[in-house]
Amino acid sequence: MTIGLLLGLAALALVDSTSFGTLGIPLVLMLTMDRSGTPRLFLYLATVAVFYFLVGVALMLGLSAALESFGDLLQSRPAYIVQLALGVGLFVLSFRFDPKRRAKRGKPELRFQPRVGGPATMVTLGLTAGVVEVATMVPYLAAIGLMTTSGLTTAQWLPVLAAYVLVMILPILAIMGVRAAAGKRLEPRLERLRDWLTKHSVSAAGWALAIVGFLLARDAAYYLLLQPA
Repeated sequence: MTIGLLLGLAALALVDSTSFGTLGIPLVLMLTMDRSGTPRLFLYLATVAVFYFLVGVALMLGLSAALESFGDLLQSRPAYIVQLALGVGLFVLSFRFDPKRRAKRGKPELRFQPRVGGPATMVTLGLTAGVVEVATMVPYLAAIGLMTTSGLTTAQWLPVLAAYVLVMILPILAIMGVRAAAGKRLEPRLERLRDWLTKHSVSAAGWALAIVGFLLARDAAYYLLLQPA
């Protein structure tokens, strides 16, 4: 395990920390709840963190096993054709989230507004945010790929993955701490940030789908065009 790998993973985790699930939703909840709602916000963050950790463990084990057992099959021409179709499909799907395109077609602007509720609602919201975002979290998937291809043992990547997930929620925890210390003086700026994140969250999801789709299609097309049949 190299310093370069750890720094790269830390950078990816910080990018992940700016997603709507790890920053936007908690920020909206924080400004919607009163101070007594802080434990519920912690419950939401814990749910997101545990969800991503478990998904990461499953991907690490699954990718390693798949590469060992089905490496030749996954690199076959039919597999790359399926990958190309999936990539093109995700790229086309991303246009449904484009606000300008929706406006031209007379469709209302999409906005995600999380609802505040009790503990069960917070857990459900955390799981929903995780399920919606995990497939489009390019930095997270890139981090899993880095750890998989680096040949780390389970004893090495488990704590690294746990640290990655912790770094993902550190910025919102820092904002919560600053807000608690600053009182209401910070509220106007946080509200502007909340409004901006709420407005652009759907567009960001569309961009993420487009990026993932493009990368999948590019990789498959490179193989299909340049490799002999």
